[in-house]
Amino acid sequence: MLAGCASEERLPDTLPARPADVQAKIGKLLPETLRDKHAWAVDIYAAFAALEIAPTAANTCAVLAISEQESGFRADPAVPQLAKISWDEIDNRAKRMGIPAFAVRIALKISSPNGKSYGERIDAAKTERDLSEIFEDLISEVPLGQRLFAGLNPVRTGGAMQVGIAFAERHAKARGYPYPVSGSIRREVFTRRGGLYFGIAHLLDYPADYDRALYRFADFNAGRYASRNAAFQNAVSLASGIPLELDGDLILHGAISDSAPGSTERAVRAIGKTLALGQDDIRDALELGERQAFGKSTLYERVFALAERMERKPLPRAVLPQIDLHGPKIKRKLTTEWFANRVDGRHQRCLERAAALGFDRP
Repeated sequence: MLAGCASEERLPDTLPARPADVQAKIGKLLPETLRDKHAWAVDIYAAFAALEIAPTAANTCAVLAISEQESGFRADPAVPQLAKISWDEIDNRAKRMGIPAFAVRIALKISSPNGKSYGERIDAAKTERDLSEIFEDLISEVPLGQRLFAGLNPVRTGGAMQVGIAFAERHAKARGYPYPVSGSIRREVFTRRGGLYFGIAHLLDYPADYDRALYRFADFNAGRYASRNAAFQNAVSLASGIPLELDGDLILHGAISDSAPGSTERAVRAIGKTLALGQDDIRDALELGERQAFGKSTLYERVFALAERMERKPLPRAVLPQIDLHGPKIKRKLTTEWFANRVDGRHQRCLERAAALGFDRP
């Protein structure tokens, strides 16, 4: 009987691709000059597998486009003039936190575990990983280090895809991390495997009904669902007649709904009666702005229905957020739109190479 049952079992008609074969295909899309191409391909495939994301040409090329744009395929890229950028950012953060500049400078003259002062190590830092590790040592080793420097680490992004460290820490807590952690999640971000894993998670590990990868690239820069939310802001502006910045940020974070609403919330409240929604209903819906559920909310549907009746035409459900990019490493005028279009161009060229290679063919 057991033999009979076993003989009736059938393998699926379509067998899954072997990991080694997919890794080989990924490797062919990587730059010929890249060192350790196989290792990069393995880490990309491993992240897809751990996150249960299909390793299609579209997904693979999206990852490669971001990596090329953000780091030129370097797990821990060097940053020009990092020491000057670091000192300026340290001074700015200390000022915002009300910490006297002389107290910071004195503390940074203390010898660190490698024998050099923290200030000397900052002067010699070449990469974001160097700088981040200096501050990790500082926070753990210096008296009052946690109190004085916990919020002063100027390194907020890192790795091949320049993913946010705060995002990586949240994601690891919520979803886990498939590798042994060497010290901290922050440190993992600066490894090839960690930077790719968390970068891929940020880029692809959430559902979004976009008709173009362009909007997902904008979200990578501006925050999840920023493109959908910017389209909603556009609809609110058309329905209310109130001009809004299309930045994808729906609420004034930290504000209480009935005391200090942001500009988008105020504009929605202005048409609240027409929408048949109260202030609490509006606030509750807007607080879903970083989740898929907002796109299915009553507020979202009614705002678009009203705006489309007024405009007498369908409105887009995704719009590139209009955000000027600022940061210690940015020295010229850049925008989220510029970033998204730049990455999208790289994505399209990669897809052309993938098609020529028959990437998605079994």
